[in-house]
Amino acid sequence: MHRILIVSPHRRRLAEFAQSLAEQQGIQVAWAEDGTAAIADVIKHPPLAVIIDHNLPDIPGLDLVRRLLPINAMINTVVISDLSPEDFHDAGEGLGIMAQLPPDPAKSDALEVLSRIRRLSPPAFSQSRK
Repeated sequence: MHRILIVSPHRRRLAEFAQSLAEQQGIQVAWAEDGTAAIADVIKHPPLAVIIDHNLPDIPGLDLVRRLLPINAMINTVVISDLSPEDFHDAGEGLGIMAQLPPDPAKSDALEVLSRIRRLSPPAFSQSRK
């Protein structure tokens, strides 16, 4: 089972997206309300991916990505952000962020994120089928 951590205090807004992830075979969705909880969770239960809301109550989403890198640089990170693609690229350059999602990601966004994760982490997915 592959664990994906969603970091956001906005469960309602992200419910469809999270449900779409959870419906996929071998995917477990976990939640953290803020960056502090996310860091503790990642240390205790390393996820395959962390999906981070840009506007967290304690730290900006991109700062959370920076804090996760020394913990485990191999975690796939995705950030939900309303920045323009150009501004997002500039702000996140060098952080290895896999993707930017819109503020209200839909089922199609969830499927695209999983597709990218599978392309980037094929050994993890082939091991889970055994």
